[in-house]
Amino acid sequence: MLLLKEDEQLARAIQESLNFESSPQHEDESAPYPHENGRSPPSYGNGYSPPQYGNGPAYHPMPTYYPMGYRICAGCNTEIGHGRFLSCMNAVWHPECFCCRACTLPISDYEFSLSGNYPYHKSCYKEHYHPKCDVCSHFIPTNLAGLIEYRAHPFWSQKYCPSHEHDGTPRCCSCERMEPRETRYVALKDGRKLCPECFDSAVMDTNKCQPLYLGIQEFYVALNMKVEQEVPLLLVERQALNEAREGEKHGHHHMPETRGLCLSEEQIGTISRQPGVRGRRRAGPKTEPHQLTRRCEVTAVLVLYGLPRLLTGSILAHEMMHAWLRLKGYPTLRQDVEEGICQVLAHMWLHTQLMSISSHDFASTSSIPYASRAAKKGARSPFERKLGEFFKHQIESDASPVYGDGLRAGLQAVHKYGLQRTLDHIRTTGDFPC
Repeated sequence: MLLLKEDEQLARAIQESLNFESSPQHEDESAPYPHENGRSPPSYGNGYSPPQYGNGPAYHPMPTYYPMGYRICAGCNTEIGHGRFLSCMNAVWHPECFCCRACTLPISDYEFSLSGNYPYHKSCYKEHYHPKCDVCSHFIPTNLAGLIEYRAHPFWSQKYCPSHEHDGTPRCCSCERMEPRETRYVALKDGRKLCPECFDSAVMDTNKCQPLYLGIQEFYVALNMKVEQEVPLLLVERQALNEAREGEKHGHHHMPETRGLCLSEEQIGTISRQPGVRGRRRAGPKTEPHQLTRRCEVTAVLVLYGLPRLLTGSILAHEMMHAWLRLKGYPTLRQDVEEGICQVLAHMWLHTQLMSISSHDFASTSSIPYASRAAKKGARSPFERKLGEFFKHQIESDASPVYGDGLRAGLQAVHKYGLQRTLDHIRTTGDFPC
């Protein structure tokens, strides 16, 4: 009786497989996703295995027989009786139990996607794993090789289609992020654009910048580097800054955009006197050799307007170092040395600001007493700390031989010898100590 019952089951399975009508083949319209771990068509029980679509070979119906008690559904862990079942992923399933990990609906397509050991509808997999452009919100297209190719900002990890680098999509002049289609950046009068987050702390005019300027002067005083002269500060538009840069003979300007400038002029005077004898002048035309005196006067510091507080402050800290060097009578320095030590001061100022934002505890920072007064002006937004980290990252990762290599040599010297000994060495030798 047992043998007869199994023979009846086998006959019924073969009969059902012969009566099942095959579906027409369709060409796969979507390109493979580079993040898929695999995809494979499920095999249908009762003698039917559907064809693989695309360029793969078609599978013809084959009778499949499992004795009762061996077909346990991998989804619900119950026995699969007579009727259709799926055979895939080295297991068998009730058709209603083979479900998409994302939407939890049964997968009835002839192809599905895998992520780890979980099956997905192809559309659900694409929605969850295929990267979308942070600018246009569309799926990032595949290139000619069938691979997803996109651009990403090295700090913000903003992913976007390569085409946006050439289609006129604006970037924020502060944080460098591209303008998303659903967001409108603030347009400044000189053509630059500012994202809403950077605009929140932007310094828009000279008067609004005065408290920040005073704080940086206190920062220099705390370092025992007081700038003796009252140096005027002006926040200007891009065109005015570029015009002033063209007329300035000192220093090196970081292309493509100059954001700050220290204007100064040197005056050389002559002193002559006749040598005297016992306090009385000797008659005659002879004089002692002329003595030349070099005096430098800093006329102004210019900073690009409309930049966030922390970026404006770091630019001011940099330009104030130019002013300090000139007013202290330092000789004309090599570009990487002067710009490098100025970047060191900008880096130090940003570091103190980030420390103050994160801790709000200035009691332990006795070396920078100005910070406690700055703290009373209100808490900063979480984005401002992230923005400060970005500006600090920009200074540290600068690849230029003047600003980048100069900074790294300056930081190494300051960490090893301290700031004052480094400055003394620069005055004497014109270079960083080794």
